[in-house]
Amino acid sequence: MSQLPPSLLVIYTGGTLGMVEGARGLEPGRDFSQRLQQALQSLPPARRESLPDFEIMETSRPIDSSGATPGDWQDLARLVASQHTRYRGFVILHGTDTLAWTASSLAFQLQGIDRPVVVTGAMRPLGAPSSDALDNVEDALRFAAQPGLQEVAVCFAGKLLRGVRARKWHTYAPDAFISPNCPPLGEIVDHQAILFDDRGLDMPQRGAPRFELQDYRALGASPVARIVLWPGIAPHLVADWLNDDRIHGALLEVWGGGNAPEDSMLLGALAKATGEGKLLAAISQCPLGTIAIGAYAAGRGLADAGVLSGDDMTAEAVMSKLIHLLAQPLPSDERRRRFVTPLVGER
Repeated sequence: MSQLPPSLLVIYTGGTLGMVEGARGLEPGRDFSQRLQQALQSLPPARRESLPDFEIMETSRPIDSSGATPGDWQDLARLVASQHTRYRGFVILHGTDTLAWTASSLAFQLQGIDRPVVVTGAMRPLGAPSSDALDNVEDALRFAAQPGLQEVAVCFAGKLLRGVRARKWHTYAPDAFISPNCPPLGEIVDHQAILFDDRGLDMPQRGAPRFELQDYRALGASPVARIVLWPGIAPHLVADWLNDDRIHGALLEVWGGGNAPEDSMLLGALAKATGEGKLLAAISQCPLGTIAIGAYAAGRGLADAGVLSGDDMTAEAVMSKLIHLLAQPLPSDERRRRFVTPLVGER
């Protein structure tokens, strides 16, 4: 029998989980591998011995996730893609502030991955009093060893969430992440990883890897604008954003089930942008539920202006999907078609 390769690869990118005290406060720390191995020795022997084998890789520049960019998402996806045949699964240790953004982008870039990619972090540094770091890492390792998990997921506070459906919802609570419009994929029960088999991706969205590792950096620093409507919003503000040649798409956060002001100048600015091939999509400012653009008269103008419905997607998923589609050499109508098509369970 041939020897099996190491089971999992743990990728440390920085974040609170691995932070240490610096001159200006907590900052990303290095030499995380040694600190994690030492912390794992504190687990009861039976739990420690039941963990899957893993190797640890540290990125060259551990960061606070508030400084992450689409270029960092691209680098991380390419790292996983380059290593994916050598490991059964991956655990990515990441700061919580933009963890959901990274998980969403990885889901689109690693479409079709046939093994687990589990993203986790912590609200308190490893080794700090009452830290959640060790529990989250242990749980993520257990989920990343499950062959039935074939997608990017977020593991936090004993729950496994679809990566492209997760959101950070609390600034400091241990259970800071939720999945507002999609049930959990699994949970930890008595330190065992339990997957809910009926909640995985449908077969057309799984199978042999068909990675789409696009060059996000070619889009520039901010190719997509995020525009949140408010009562009395001035149309020229929206027009100023959309008339910028560096902006190729926009997320509109509208009201209720898909409503916006019936303002001809505002709607005209949206129609002008879509007519120029810019990719515009809308979701509700309500965290729960979906939208149906045009169901109300107040939303008809959005549909007439060519704004696409984001249904019940998260803002993180919409933004990362827009960036992903804009990075590909596709005609405008194909980008629009792919946006409204579920690719990785995002809608």
